Amino acid sequence: MSEGKGNRKGAGGGAGTSAARARLLATATRIFYAEGIHAVGVDRIVSEAEVTRATLYRHFAGKEELVLACLDQVDQGMRAGVAAAVRDGGPSAADAVRAVARFITEGIRSEGFRGCAFLNAAVEYPDPDHPVHQAVLAHRQWFLETVTELLARVAGEPAEEAGLHFVMLRDGAMAAGCLSDPEQVSATFLLGVDGVLESLEKREKREK
Repeated sequence: MSEGKGNRKGAGGGAGTSAARARLLATATRIFYAEGIHAVGVDRIVSEAEVTRATLYRHFAGKEELVLACLDQVDQGMRAGVAAAVRDGGPSAADAVRAVARFITEGIRSEGFRGCAFLNAAVEYPDPDHPVHQAVLAHRQWFLETVTELLARVAGEPAEEAGLHFVMLRDGAMAAGCLSDPEQVSATFLLGVDGVLESLEKREKREK
């Protein structure tokens, strides 16, 4: 992942510093996702990461900066996963869209799944001007633009409505996936994506 906005390297740098920062990020990301951001204090993170408070503040100005770095790490993982799905999904644009959808269902079916980390963060930081909320919006804009571009390749023309449809299907699946049977939710989501693709493919044929 990138260093994140505003993160500062510890004095002296080195492997020990990098390892401590990685432990802090991994620990905070895990606990924030499992239990909520506001519910977890700095002392808990420091204890489980096995570092001192001074070490934490050498890398992050405070909890908010740590939250932003955690979200940045999740964002980078999502971008890498989507890129790999598109690259390896198949020869056609429709194959790429289905591969992205399958990548999403892998997360839904994973152990400890608790919904979308970004939607969860938005609930805890509802102020649209807050940096955490802004990070959520930036991630969602990237995802919307990515799937809309893929769907436009399927349609052979702009596909803004189809992109919004895909994102809404994804949001619903992410919410339902931690409340009911993830296998059923995943299957329903994939079926919905197939419906979006079939609609675009039929429209393209009609207009040829």
